[in-house]
Amino acid sequence: MTEHGSPRSGPTRRQALSGAAVVGAAATFAAAPASAAASADAASAHGIGTTPIGIGRQKPSRELRELLAQVDPARLKATVLKLTTFGTRHTLSSQTDPARGIGAATDWVAAQLEAIAATSGGRMTVARQSFVQPVSSRIPVPTTITNVIATLQGTAATERVYVVTGHLDSRVTDVMNFTSDAPGADDDASGVAAVLEMARLFATRSFAGTLVFATVAGEEQGLYGSAYMAAQMKASGADVQGMFSNDIVGASSAWDGTAPEPHTVRLFVEGVPTSETPAQAAVLQEVGGENDGPSRQLARFAQDVAVNEATDMDIRVVWRRDRYLRGSDHISFLQQAYPAGRFTEPRENFNHEHQDTRVADGVQYGDLAEFCDFDYLARVTRVNAATLWSLAAGPGTPKGVTILTTPPPNFSGTNATTLTWTRGDDAGLTGYEVVLRETTAAVWTEALAVGDVTTVTLPIAKDNVQFGVRAVGAGGLRSPVAFPVVG
Repeated sequence: MTEHGSPRSGPTRRQALSGAAVVGAAATFAAAPASAAASADAASAHGIGTTPIGIGRQKPSRELRELLAQVDPARLKATVLKLTTFGTRHTLSSQTDPARGIGAATDWVAAQLEAIAATSGGRMTVARQSFVQPVSSRIPVPTTITNVIATLQGTAATERVYVVTGHLDSRVTDVMNFTSDAPGADDDASGVAAVLEMARLFATRSFAGTLVFATVAGEEQGLYGSAYMAAQMKASGADVQGMFSNDIVGASSAWDGTAPEPHTVRLFVEGVPTSETPAQAAVLQEVGGENDGPSRQLARFAQDVAVNEATDMDIRVVWRRDRYLRGSDHISFLQQAYPAGRFTEPRENFNHEHQDTRVADGVQYGDLAEFCDFDYLARVTRVNAATLWSLAAGPGTPKGVTILTTPPPNFSGTNATTLTWTRGDDAGLTGYEVVLRETTAAVWTEALAVGDVTTVTLPIAKDNVQFGVRAVGAGGLRSPVAFPVVG
């Protein structure tokens, strides 16, 4: 645990917790609701009042290490090279030419995923999700857009879904030019390659959570494919608890004279939710929760489970929805109130992105495979795989987490904090942890094991720190943190 603030002679919060059982806090406020007091007794019996558990990164299990070791740079390279052979994958390019254009590329990707699904014992299904995008920005005529979606069905009693995407379409300098060659190696054959490789590795395994591996189209024209996919999932009531877009993830060097960063990937995550209502915004301002949206919790989770020797990578979390004034397919999921983030390489090279392929003044322009680093792409794939494995194998994010704000009768307030939540139905669920941090800390710094309860009262003022709740499952796997709403 990291203690924050200046040194002082009085007891730290950890020391205070070590010396006072939570039941004592409940007894202090005898008029507190009976359910809170009873759950405080139960929580005390499960370890509150002892030294809090330190927050540490989850070590990958043997099964996860085996999966990560099978990520194959050669396969990733082969996929990227193949996708560049379709000439252009522009959304407005040919749908019917068997060798060139977005239609041929879509057919090839679908065939790859169908072959992968055949290894799954029936657990994975593949579908082409097609729709006609009417005339709109960057779409001059009604155009069929097709996503290819592979779904690995989970075993959880209540379905929860985790999505990973790469976008299939490509472009050159003029976003409306659908005839010139647009190889799109890094942007975004690299993301598609990562998705296909993960689908291959996960297909032969079974998970509690449902995993969705998708290639989406229409990204360069305006996120149309992912917008349709996310809207369809929302309309069906899908409980998407995490989504990652992999967009431009194939190069560790910017090729612009700056130092390469072959062991870093950026993860962009919003703070204030895109889907937030004015009423929700008002509460967020009052409680200081602008750094605690579900996407920020997803990023903290990714750092906990995917920064280790098995991935050989660091995740640089950037507290923005995406790069400066730009966007990718995760935004479509944010618009549907799903937690989502965007993985991308540490430094882009704009000579090799959204450029006509040419040589000018001795400089090679164009998004060519020769500028990709496939060992780096393999490490990014491992980061994604470690995160998705940990999400799908572990318990779901707690639901209904609420921080009670009504003081006991005859009291104007209380310096204790009561949290409640709904018990999940995950097989192997062993209990819950309350996590804490100073309001100025970027990550959770303390965890209190409270056992298999749904209410707990802590002798800590909610004015001073941030609280969250996470589930603990078999093997010590933990869920992302749920930030409480006001109740």
